[in-house]
Order: sequence, then C-alpha cells, then structure tokens
Amino acid sequence: MSISKKTAATAGAPSKANKPSLVVIGNGMAGMRTVEELLKLAPDLYDITVFGAEPHGNYNRILLSPLLAGDKSMDDIMLNTPEWYRQHGITLHAGDPVLSIDRHRRIVRSRAGVELRYDRLLLATGSKPFIIPVPGHQLPGVIAFRDIQDVETMLTAARNHRHAVVIGGGLLGLEAANGLMRQGMDVTVVHVMDSLMERQLDKSAAILLKKALEQKGLRFLLNAQTAEIVGTEQVTAVRFKDGSEIPADLVVMTAGVRPNIELAQQAGLHCERAIVVDDTLQTYDPRIYAVGECVQHRMATFGLVAPIWDQARVCGAHLAGAGHRRYVQQATATKLKVTGVDLYSAGDFIGSEGSEDLVLRDPRRGIYKRLVINGPHIVGAVLYGDVKDGPWYFEMIQSRTDISALRSQLLFGQALCAQAA
Repeated sequence: MSISKKTAATAGAPSKANKPSLVVIGNGMAGMRTVEELLKLAPDLYDITVFGAEPHGNYNRILLSPLLAGDKSMDDIMLNTPEWYRQHGITLHAGDPVLSIDRHRRIVRSRAGVELRYDRLLLATGSKPFIIPVPGHQLPGVIAFRDIQDVETMLTAARNHRHAVVIGGGLLGLEAANGLMRQGMDVTVVHVMDSLMERQLDKSAAILLKKALEQKGLRFLLNAQTAEIVGTEQVTAVRFKDGSEIPADLVVMTAGVRPNIELAQQAGLHCERAIVVDDTLQTYDPRIYAVGECVQHRMATFGLVAPIWDQARVCGAHLAGAGHRRYVQQATATKLKVTGVDLYSAGDFIGSEGSEDLVLRDPRRGIYKRLVINGPHIVGAVLYGDVKDGPWYFEMIQSRTDISALRSQLLFGQALCAQAA
C-alpha cells in the first residue's frame, strides 16, 4: 500500500494531544453505542475517528419500520447528529466506508483514499441482507429493507405503483409489509414456511397473527417457494415453483441477513460464521475489537438490540481500560411493531424434554398466552393480544425466579399474582 507524504506523516505521527487513536469501522447503532459507553468512562482517552458507509449520522435502525409507515420522521430516528460528533471531538467520515485494513502497519484505508493509523480498532460492520439468488433478483425494483435508502425507495414506489411483494414472513418482513400497506400499496407476503415468525412464535400465536393482519388488508402465501423475479427493465411479477405468479411493481427481500465479515476476512482475522470474539469482545488480534451483528460469541450470532447493548457496555469498558466486565449471553425478547397488533415473545418458547406448557386461550377476545415451564422456572413465553405482563415474565426468565408458589395464578398476570401473594 502506498501512502502519500501527507498521509504518511499523519499515519506515523502521534494523535491529537498524544492520545492513542481509536478507529471505528461502522457508524451504526452497535459501534456508536460502544463509543458512548467508552465516553462515559474515559471521555478524553482516545482520538476517535469513525468511518460509515451511509451519508448520515447514526440513526435508530429499529425505527425504520415506523419511518416507512409514516409514524416517524427522519429527525425522530436520528441518534447522533453530525453536531454530536463535533461536540465530542470525534472525526466522522460519513459515506466513506473502509476498504482495507493493514494489521501489520495498523492502518485503515477508506474508499475516498483516507488512510489512518490506529492503536485500537473497533469493527462494527453489521450485517448484509440475504437476497435470494433467483433469476431476476438484480432487476430494478428488487430491494432489501436495511437502511434509509431502502425506505426512500419504498416510499417512491408507493407513490407511483400499486403492487408490492414482501418475501419473508419474519419480524422484519411483516413490519415492511405493514408500512407499505399504510402507504397505500396492495401487499402480499410470501413465506417459505407454513407459519409466520416461526423463530419467535408457536403455531397457535402465528395463526392469530395471520388472521389479524389479513383483517387489516395484507395477503399471505405460505409454503411458497420463489422461483423467479419476472421483468425486463423493471420487476413486473414474482413466479413460484408451482408455476403460478403474482403481479409486483416492488419486491422487498426480508429473507434474513448474513454477518458482514468480508473486511475482517481480508485482514486475516479469525472468522467462522462471523468475526469470532471472546468474552471481552476482543478478536484474535488484541488491538481489534468487534461488536454487533458482525460478531460470533461462543458459537452464537446476534440480531436483536438487547444483546448488542450488552456487548457495547462490555467492549466500551475494556476500551476504557476498566476491563472487569465479561459479556454473557442472555435470553431475548421480541415485540412486533405493527399498529393494532400486540405480540410479545421471550426466551425458549419451543421447550424441551421435561418442560411443561401453561396455556390460556380466549378466542373471542383474541388473547393467547403460553408459558413454558421447566421445573420451578419460566424459560419462555408467547403472548398475543394481551402483552402487558411480557416484561414481567421476561424478568423472571432472566433471573430464574422460582415460580412454584405462583404457578396456579401465573397465566393471569402480575397484578393477580401480587394479590395472591
């Protein structure tokens, strides 16, 4: 790698005020939350530089669905504006992703040609949407649902077109479908499985969810395998393996994500499904840490915000030199962000040999509750229609509360259990 005289001087010289240099690759929620945790503990320790692929400050990706639905504005979802970076003395290279890491010389190089030396490097490269590689998947009008640009593309399509197809009936797909429907499009959700949100819901809850969403106007094709995206200059339809097809002016792929590890692999870091880290979020290179959807910790990868916040706290502490914390995986909870649909799932809702189910069904009121019990503990919960006790159940799952004395009242919620106690 050749370095210009100006860049070489910068790369070899000490950082501002002789501070060590921390370079963050990835300007998303995981990376910037880690920086915030670091600043709480050691606000003046590093000269911090952040490289981000998108031309924005850091925004709340979780709120892309309400942004699409029209419930939030761009200002509502911004977490760290350009002014925030300036106030904290952080150099931000927005819209300029890092293309290479030279670990021997400890230098990163960006697409715009910026070369910078690091003392510590934080990888927060996130994940990439999985685009099903069927014929036609590269046609204009076929997109993912991962960033602000995707939302803008969908909003433009909603103004000018009618038919939308969302491929993937998981959490993200249903939120995308709801948002597009709210924008006036006719939306069909295509799912290869026989029930929606199979990673978060049992089949009883999935049936109630499908019925509620159909009443709102969404259409569903389950057990449907996409064979081709039809079109010449623009997508016009989706064709399935049985030969049938449906019209489509817009196709949104929400069929999962893959950890974004290409940069780490090119740098020679140890990767399996993702970048392998230890309990301190350190990679096999002791100068390089990684957090978020790009990491693999004890064989697990991550897509929900709660575990990533935990990672940020631990990683921020170790970068600050206060390295007493260790990252421990915890049970996670999911809530669907669709107006008028109340859904909550936490922990192990499948159960195992020896576990028991406590189930409450009230079809007339549209309420379904299922608690998975293993010995004296709750290990999982699925709630539909009445979710107010979800956080309470989740707290008991995390703390492994002994529920033996509450078992007969447990399904009826915290208030009744408190009265009984």
